Amino acid sequence: MVGPNRPQIVLFGSSIVQFSYSHEGWGSILTDLYSCKADIVLRGYGGWNTRLALQVLDQIFPKNAAVQPSVVIVYFGGNDSMKPDPNGQNAHVPLLEYIQNMKNIVLHIKSLSKKTRILVLSTPPVNEEQIIKFFGSSRRSNEISRIYSEACIKMCQELGIKVIDLWTALQNRDDWLTAHFTDGVHLTAEASKVVVKEILKVVKEADWEPNLHWKSLPNEFAQYSPTIFVGPNGNTPVNVADLDLDWQAQWI
Repeated sequence: MVGPNRPQIVLFGSSIVQFSYSHEGWGSILTDLYSCKADIVLRGYGGWNTRLALQVLDQIFPKNAAVQPSVVIVYFGGNDSMKPDPNGQNAHVPLLEYIQNMKNIVLHIKSLSKKTRILVLSTPPVNEEQIIKFFGSSRRSNEISRIYSEACIKMCQELGIKVIDLWTALQNRDDWLTAHFTDGVHLTAEASKVVVKEILKVVKEADWEPNLHWKSLPNEFAQYSPTIFVGPNGNTPVNVADLDLDWQAQWI
């Protein structure tokens, strides 16, 4: 393992997680913001549902690991909520089983350590017409996505787990159907900005100790960073580690 030890933030889920570094995705934005502060660890698997996640849960999150995550961001539901294929070949998981699977996932993660925090992303909306145009057919429904999203939120609230209502958040503008999806399912850069905004809001407001918002965490080896001089006259000293760069300022 590369040292020194940093807080570890794990992104665990299906393709919304796997592709979170594509198209200026939310995973890449978080990695940029937390550089020199925490390690973002990606565990995303396209096409997966909660059944598959449970099969490997102990391997991804072993209870005897020397270092346990500080935060795990969990996303499953988009594939579970697909309409069942007549041949039983797709990723559909019935609602009650999906909720029980999600409960088992978050309880396992919660048991890793007293300091491991969990943040769940609920099932996002979909653009059904775009899916048909891109894939030729669709077994996804925005209405069913809503049902799975609401059930996931209810389960998290009952367990005291932080949760983000992605189904609502990603419909925050009139043109969300065209602005937020690359293919009707996966997220554009604009949609990823919404996801990051929601994640950082929850993390900033959470009563976690320590606070894990990127601006609250110290920069690693800041004491060794050089000082540069900025300002109109070039005489204001600033430690390089303390610079707020233009593209990061929107996330403060």
